[in-house]
Amino acid sequence: MNRRRLQLNAVQTLALGFAALILAGGLLLMLPAASRDGRPLPFLDALFTAASASCVTGLVLYDTWTQFTVFGQVVILLLIQVGGLGFMTLSILVSILLHRRIGLHRRAVLMDTVGALQVGGVVRLTRRALLVTAVCEGAGALLLTLWFCPRYGLARGLWMALFHAVSAFCNAGFDLLGTGASLTTAAGAPLLNVVLMALVICGGLGFLVWDDLLTHGRHVRRWRLHSKIVLSFTMALFAGGALAFYVLERDRAFAGAPTGQKILMAAFQSVTARTAGFNTADLTALSQSGTLLTLILMFIGAGSGSTGGGIKVNTFAALLLSAFAQARRREDVNIFRRRLDRDDIHKAYSNVTLYFLACLAGCMVLCAQGVSMDDALFEAISAIGTVGLTRGLTPSLPELSKLAVLLLMFAGRVGSMSVAMAVTRDQPQAKLRNVPEKILIG
Repeated sequence: MNRRRLQLNAVQTLALGFAALILAGGLLLMLPAASRDGRPLPFLDALFTAASASCVTGLVLYDTWTQFTVFGQVVILLLIQVGGLGFMTLSILVSILLHRRIGLHRRAVLMDTVGALQVGGVVRLTRRALLVTAVCEGAGALLLTLWFCPRYGLARGLWMALFHAVSAFCNAGFDLLGTGASLTTAAGAPLLNVVLMALVICGGLGFLVWDDLLTHGRHVRRWRLHSKIVLSFTMALFAGGALAFYVLERDRAFAGAPTGQKILMAAFQSVTARTAGFNTADLTALSQSGTLLTLILMFIGAGSGSTGGGIKVNTFAALLLSAFAQARRREDVNIFRRRLDRDDIHKAYSNVTLYFLACLAGCMVLCAQGVSMDDALFEAISAIGTVGLTRGLTPSLPELSKLAVLLLMFAGRVGSMSVAMAVTRDQPQAKLRNVPEKILIG
């Protein structure tokens, strides 16, 4: 009986696994060998940095290059890689290499990790996820050496290329430029910007989409509905966001830059706001409209089963399509000649509700500690969306606010619904159900 009580379900295993990863990373970053000054970081600061890396967020209390030694940077990179792929994905890799049997419970956890629709075929999907990650990060690192090596030398250039390739594909937003201002000093570098944007988009599509692309190629009709929705809405958000940023910020945050650089900065801002965390523009110089657009894109995020965060592109699409169908008095929600499942729509509304409430709770904590409401909202959405963009607030956060942001990052990576499910007991469906009664809605 006690053994049954102690057995963890898939969601609890996922949540505890990430918590253990964060704690282990925090303890390693506290070691004197991790800091350039040889002094251990305060526990909360080390835990915050480990959480930001494991949850692929990118909010930092210290500049990564100036604060951490090579050992500390390696720890951060490993946390980013494991956090981006999911710790269970790497454990499956070990099992595959050792030819060990993968049990049903581990497959269930893996299903949540890589965003599979069913348990069957989840190991094959994991193999492809690892392959896509290796190819994308490897190709990205090779291209980035062409930019980093001429500027920083061979050894440091190779390390920086690898670090930024992994950070970009995992949508982490950590950088090693040492400026303390992300990539603002490299806003006019086409090679660096284009490669990082490509990696961010590739990591944000999700492994289920990559499985369709590798299996069916250009035969769009054979793709899953999920893949069609993610790809179409991702392209629409990228193009629409880039155009909007250019129109809104060409004479504000992008003022003084050549026209070509303005276009590049607008495209980069459209990509990075959806959970990447790098920035080539001064976020405090954005107009009110540009800030609002950034908040919207951060809230939406990347695709499900990807290295990115947010409510997810496919969830946003389900809500939008459902609202339009309701407005047109249509019972079914249709797209690409398919009908969305009602349970999926109900789950989308539930997920977004919990996500929004968690975001508001974090925002209120920050406001209670003297942070202005607009800065608090920006920081809270950036944290729970695992984006990593900040208006300079993160390094000066009070202790309680650091803890609130840390918890938001954790909830954003694991999933607000998953966190809620992890701390509640499974309730069997009652045999007798209550009588339904209508209420006024709207």
